[in-house]
Amino acid sequence: MPAMNPPLPRREFLRRSGATVGAAVLGSLTLPVAPASAPAAAAAAPAHLSLGFSLYGMKTLPVATALKTCAEIGYDNVEFALMPGWPTEPKLLSAADRKQIAATLGELGLKLSALMENLSPLGTEADHQRNLERLAAAAILGRELSPAAQPVIETVLGGNPKQWDAVREPLAERLRAWGAVAAAHQTIIAVKPHVGGALHTPEGALWLLRAVNHPWIKLTYDFSHYELRGYELAATLKDLAPHAAFIHVKDSEGTADKFKFLLPGEGRIDYARYAARLQETPYRGPVVVEVSGLIFNQKGYDPLAAARKSYAALAPHFQKKKG
Repeated sequence: MPAMNPPLPRREFLRRSGATVGAAVLGSLTLPVAPASAPAAAAAAPAHLSLGFSLYGMKTLPVATALKTCAEIGYDNVEFALMPGWPTEPKLLSAADRKQIAATLGELGLKLSALMENLSPLGTEADHQRNLERLAAAAILGRELSPAAQPVIETVLGGNPKQWDAVREPLAERLRAWGAVAAAHQTIIAVKPHVGGALHTPEGALWLLRAVNHPWIKLTYDFSHYELRGYELAATLKDLAPHAAFIHVKDSEGTADKFKFLLPGEGRIDYARYAARLQETPYRGPVVVEVSGLIFNQKGYDPLAAARKSYAALAPHFQKKKG
């Protein structure tokens, strides 16, 4: 979009030409009851919220250093980024590496809550097959690093807002294929609406879940993207948290047409209110800081300082008290 700030690296990575299909009429947003084959993880959901940090924002650090830092700060869980350029890209990790990372997570008492991917379902059939392969590789990595509690795979979906009417049906079709991979590997895939993506509204998220209608396809909730479009926190949590398998937190400023993302506590979100409203929903699980590429690509960015500052802003509201 011409008036927008330089695009996020995560979104730039996903920019595709898009598929072309006629617009479908938006149906009822009422979601079906999950079938009996729903993920077993849903029956054993965490009993409390768990504050984490995404290593998406620690690209320059060795994995062991990043994990030690997060544990020392006080985070309970971490998210790994699996894209090219990050040290946890699956093809870079040998069997010995995986065993060592799993051991380090255990020694530090950190849970691996999620695996970040950047996949666009809107590409060619060859792109689609590569996405299925990457999802399978991510699921296998998650099982090897955290055999007791499989981390979710979370991803945005690419495209741009003007494409939504044209691409929502192809998105649903591709995500049904993703669901088959997720079911085969017993791994939830949580798709994330993005202010600059084809999927960009709560209404679109609910429509997509209904259209896909697959128990292993869930949502990632990130209020910063909805705030930029003028949505209210309580309403989006009420509608979307029951379908969320993962939560990202960060701040934002500006509008959907011209914005930037900020660290938690630097923007307009009231996290005391956020935590209170979240407790009113069924969601119990990871609440994970995501540092935007617009921040970590700036000269002088310090990932350790960002992790500490974010924890200080969020821990009073989201961190379960020890003891």
